[in-house]
Amino acid sequence: METLETIKNLTMTQWSFYAVSVLTLFGALGTILSKNPIHSVIYLIMTFFSLSAHYVLLNAQFLAAVNIVVYAGAIMVLFLFVVMFLNIKDEAPELDNNKIVIGASIVGGTIGVILVAAIRLTESQRIDPSTYQIKTGFIETLGQLLYSKYLLPFELVSVLFLIAMSGAVMLGRKEKGERNF
Repeated sequence: METLETIKNLTMTQWSFYAVSVLTLFGALGTILSKNPIHSVIYLIMTFFSLSAHYVLLNAQFLAAVNIVVYAGAIMVLFLFVVMFLNIKDEAPELDNNKIVIGASIVGGTIGVILVAAIRLTESQRIDPSTYQIKTGFIETLGQLLYSKYLLPFELVSVLFLIAMSGAVMLGRKEKGERNF
């Protein structure tokens, strides 16, 4: 009876959270369990959109927009292109080796136990509406924090990206007389 009373008293935000969580889990399981690689990519896109909905529920609209543009847009188009370009057949090797299945089960179970223990040890904190800052997830707050408190790590990451980009150009450069195909 107490469970029914709790369900009756859920707010619209909590209902949205639970609905989006079910969609996220469905998309993630579909990504892993689908035998068709195109279907896996589509399930992954659904997972990214539902994660963006979680960001909106957490008042992080900028992260939601970046997640949709970068991950669900650019990276998923790249994944689809690679999957279609490779033309993967359904001839996946079966997992005949029981050691692999046993090892994967042990690792998955261990991660599950660690997650359950971590969730049980965390303390939920109530937010006081009178002291809550409404601009928590907005771009202005993120920009001020990024360019004041975290300026050095931000600049170091930009230098790291510049080095990675120049390394990719150097690796992709053709030598004299070299042919691609």
